[in-house]
Amino acid sequence: MIAYLIRRLLYLIPVLIGVNLLTFALYFIVNSPEDIARAQLGGKHIDQSVVQDWEDQHGYNKPLFYNNKETGIAALTDTLFVKKSLILFTFNFGVSDSGRNISHDVSQRMWPSIYIAIPTLIIGLLVNITFAMLLAFFRQTYVDLSGVLFCIIMMSISGLFYIISGQYFIGKVLQLVPISGFEGGFSAFKFVILPVVVGVIGGIGAGTRWYRTIFLEEMGKDYIRTARAKGLAESRVLFKHVLKNAMIPIVTGVVVIIPSLFLGSLIMESFFGIPGLGSYTIDAIRQQDFAIVRAMVFLGTILYCIGLIMTDIAYTIVDPRVRLQ
Repeated sequence: MIAYLIRRLLYLIPVLIGVNLLTFALYFIVNSPEDIARAQLGGKHIDQSVVQDWEDQHGYNKPLFYNNKETGIAALTDTLFVKKSLILFTFNFGVSDSGRNISHDVSQRMWPSIYIAIPTLIIGLLVNITFAMLLAFFRQTYVDLSGVLFCIIMMSISGLFYIISGQYFIGKVLQLVPISGFEGGFSAFKFVILPVVVGVIGGIGAGTRWYRTIFLEEMGKDYIRTARAKGLAESRVLFKHVLKNAMIPIVTGVVVIIPSLFLGSLIMESFFGIPGLGSYTIDAIRQQDFAIVRAMVFLGTILYCIGLIMTDIAYTIVDPRVRLQ
């Protein structure tokens, strides 16, 4: 098992390097440092000397990969690729184009995002799996047909509808929780409960249909027919055999959810006024602060890779065959 996990960790290295190179190419080759400077200075009709001064102040005046003004190792290290791209592997995100410390901002804004993402993930899994098992138990009945129709309707509705409806009915009409804003400590509960509820409801349609398909596929296999032939109750077959053997695709589905939680929070946090990483990224895109966007892309890749590792660990728990590899 240890050898299996080590191999999976080694596989992530080229993934991180590839994303890092692609991001660097997008932000420094397709979009030149001069373009970044003019975007920050507010226009194209700006004196070249002003642009040059901005590049000097923010470290954008260096060559891309090789600095022929330096000698030795400095010719390779005193470049944009090392100063702005490779340094991300040390989790030193540097300073934003507007002069803010990105690492400090991330350390402060990660907690509101975590307060929303983790409950949404856990509660969403429990609700979706429970609902999917219910539909699988009553398969090919009016309960199943109605549930599938309900899921399709839920999937067809934009996520903005759930956000605006939740703010209006729960926040404004019923006045149960604040519509927007955030406070730290125990007071955070009243500010994150509405985004969590909206996130869970918005994911019911796609999540339930995904897990229902998994359960129905398992229920059509030979070992399930054998279990029924032995006289086991349908509920016992469903909970003991189907759910257990469906854990591998379920765990795989969780990895797909993790990036979507981060991307979904981009809109969620902006609408609810949550000072998390999602709204931080949206503000950076709006202000064309490419240093923050680069850091958030890299951080998103790290989170996705962590999800992959957690999935591999879960595989070794739910599938004995993986432990022997």
